[in-house]
Amino acid sequence: MSSSPSSSPAPSSPSAAAQRTGGRVLVDALRLHGVDRIFCVPGESYLDVLDALHDHPEIEIVVAKHEGAAADMAEADGKLTGRPGICMVTRGPGATHASVGVHIAQQDSTPMILLVGQIAREHRGREAFQELDYRAVFGGMAKWVDEIDDPARVPEVMARAFRIATSGRPGPVVLALPEDTLYGLTDAADCPPSPPAPSWPGPADAQRLARLLAQAERPLVIAGGANWSAQACEDFARFVGAWDLPVAAAFRRQDLFDNRDPHYVGHMSLGINPALGQRVRDADLVLAVGTRLGDVTTDGYTHLVPPRARQSLVHIHADPSELGRVYQPDLAILAAPAPAAAMLRALPVPPSCAWSGWTRAARADHEAFIVPPPLAPEYRGVALAEVVRHLDAVLPDDAIVSNGAGNYAVWLHRFYRYRQSRTELATTCGTMGYGLPAAIAAKLRHPERTAVCVAGDGCFLMYPQELATALAHGAAVIAIVVNNGMYGTIRMHQEKRFPGRVSGTRLANPDFVALAQACGAHAERVTETGAFAAAFARARAAGRPALIEVVTDPAQITPGARIPA
Repeated sequence: MSSSPSSSPAPSSPSAAAQRTGGRVLVDALRLHGVDRIFCVPGESYLDVLDALHDHPEIEIVVAKHEGAAADMAEADGKLTGRPGICMVTRGPGATHASVGVHIAQQDSTPMILLVGQIAREHRGREAFQELDYRAVFGGMAKWVDEIDDPARVPEVMARAFRIATSGRPGPVVLALPEDTLYGLTDAADCPPSPPAPSWPGPADAQRLARLLAQAERPLVIAGGANWSAQACEDFARFVGAWDLPVAAAFRRQDLFDNRDPHYVGHMSLGINPALGQRVRDADLVLAVGTRLGDVTTDGYTHLVPPRARQSLVHIHADPSELGRVYQPDLAILAAPAPAAAMLRALPVPPSCAWSGWTRAARADHEAFIVPPPLAPEYRGVALAEVVRHLDAVLPDDAIVSNGAGNYAVWLHRFYRYRQSRTELATTCGTMGYGLPAAIAAKLRHPERTAVCVAGDGCFLMYPQELATALAHGAAVIAIVVNNGMYGTIRMHQEKRFPGRVSGTRLANPDFVALAQACGAHAERVTETGAFAAAFARARAAGRPALIEVVTDPAQITPGARIPA
């Protein structure tokens, strides 16, 4: 970040020795709420916070190379823990860079708190150096935005921030911290954490749901949303197995249900199995658990047509504002994932299920879909489907796999089988560059587990410098960079609308191996499919960040389509 004009904080008076600065009160609030890691790019606007953190080494400070990456890391950490990921940036450009992570957290329903240094209160309204109105900038993007004008209110506002970030539908909170609030003194007491009260289903909800299920002939369950615990996933799986129901995953929520289970029938996202799309349209009952039923999951609101879907719809969600927002359900149940799954597991099991054949057929459709289609004879480069299938074969069940945005992700989500909750780090808002910062956050949170980032060349180039962050903090992530020399998703749409008129979608890439090695990472380039397995084994054994560049055929735009066609 650029340097600011000098500003001299007011010195503490000797008589105020028993008091704390606003910055120290803020750090104490973070400690009280269980924060053990902060992702940041340092700024002079919050020096008092950095100084207070010096006395608390139990809170790790992860210094990223770009505020956007720091915010992505915090968002990923929130996904993995269910607690707010904490990001701290300076004012103006620091905050606007970090806005990408706030947008992800909002659309992905991830608890997150962005703390932004701010100009002194007396300078507001003059367009001072790096001044922004954060309520205006983030007001339509975050669950709550506030500016702390008094150091005595820091404990109160921080407690509220944690509660809002985790209540109902989780999401991001943005707090601006004027520098004179941070160096100002207060004797305010700390506020203890106040966990949000979870929403619970009532007995009548369970009875009505059981009746609707019993009347169905072609039911389909869609699982999605945020903050599913391992216990919630287990309860949900028990319910699905007992009732012999087909389960589809909402967009980028495939880790909520073991993809190897015979009841799993595919993901409702970009690159959806056409047979699954037809099955959604043919269903007579859709049970949506936790998900918002957004436009990608519903294929532009065509699989289920709002406001009143042709299928009977049972919608379970933790936030009352989401129930009836787009679709008018036949049964709306206000419940967070954990109590919702517990209710489902406790439903009395019917003596027989009329839809068993429907479930078996849906699973057969899925198994046929995940067999890679044959490559054209003119294909050149590494077969990406075989790369993903190798990852599926060798990675442990608890491996965490991250990705950003791009057509390469279609291969990943089609051919990789997620097995456990909180092992998929992928954004529902299609954010390029997310994969590497997310993988770093995952490896820091779970150093004993394997963390793999899959990224396209354009996607990776958003934050390649974060390999240096991984090295600095001992995060031995593995980045697989799929290099086809272009922005593949945009090129695909370009070829559909303007065939042969390539404009703005070619990439002039650096030497990815040399770039990674300059950051201290192990790095290799793979140009033939058969060489990937050994390269991946070497990357896993490297004991430090690693990058494998995988060169693929630019004409192969999806698993089953080539550009010339």
